[in-house]
Amino acid sequence: MRTGTELILATKPFARDIPLKSWWCILSTFALLAIALASTAWNLPLFVRIPGSLLAGLVLLRSFVIYHDQQHHAILPTSRLAEGMMRVFGILALSPSSIWRSSHNHHHNHNSRLRGSHIGSFPLMTKEQFHKSTAADRRHYLFVRHPLTILFGYVFMFLFGMCLNPFLSRPRKHWDCLLALVVHLAISAALLYFGGWTALLLTQVIPHFITYAIGTYLFYAQHNFPGVSFRDNGGWTYEKAALESSSFLKTGRIMAWFTANIGYHHVHHLNSHIPFYRLPEACRATPELQSPRSTSLHPGEILRCLRLKVWDVEAQRMSGI
Repeated sequence: MRTGTELILATKPFARDIPLKSWWCILSTFALLAIALASTAWNLPLFVRIPGSLLAGLVLLRSFVIYHDQQHHAILPTSRLAEGMMRVFGILALSPSSIWRSSHNHHHNHNSRLRGSHIGSFPLMTKEQFHKSTAADRRHYLFVRHPLTILFGYVFMFLFGMCLNPFLSRPRKHWDCLLALVVHLAISAALLYFGGWTALLLTQVIPHFITYAIGTYLFYAQHNFPGVSFRDNGGWTYEKAALESSSFLKTGRIMAWFTANIGYHHVHHLNSHIPFYRLPEACRATPELQSPRSTSLHPGEILRCLRLKVWDVEAQRMSGI
């Protein structure tokens, strides 16, 4: 079985963009998103507008994962048009390029480390660190990892975490975070003025709530699941971080489409330049990737993941407090 650099090189043939396919995925997804959002804003019956709002939330989720792929330069890496489109999308999706790239690249380079993995990810304490921390630090730590905080990812992780906080900490570098917040509030105000509360809820609030509730949970469960492994710097390798600390999320075909194959997270972390539509292909062709540590969206599995709070160094596993 291949390991280390040899295994990473084995995935290299799949880290090649297919421009026509990438453009088709982008344009068809954005077109469907526009149709779904339009169905929520027009003067149509509620039995049409409500399903349109739910669909918009799921398609926005797919759009976000495609944006994530382009930011990794996995798709259309040399296209200025794609770069410009995705920068605009990042602002509209409350995830401006300046903060997303810096925090997410750090996450990939420090995934599963006991130190330094909190940037671009959920904070991690060992059981010993947790019990030695101040009451205020423990409350903050548990708040960030709380199921309701994840459920309301729209507010806590994106409006505050990806827009307001980065701008307040480094305004010159993250000016686009303020722009994203202002644009989002302006769109909300326009919807409220021209369409009332119904338009605001169906066109703006519900789609974003769905996208970021699911998206925040996916990001959590991809690195906080039974069987996950964390290591100190001395025992850390990029390959082990991908295979032992990144989950494979089992979904059906429909949910795999809406999540743009992000469930193949162990493959993505091994080689982030593999386009999302080639992740299943890379997994099928690489025996070492076919027995991943996995989870699912079954309610029982979700509860098992959400109960995990701290890393137990002695037991070498995540546990409750």
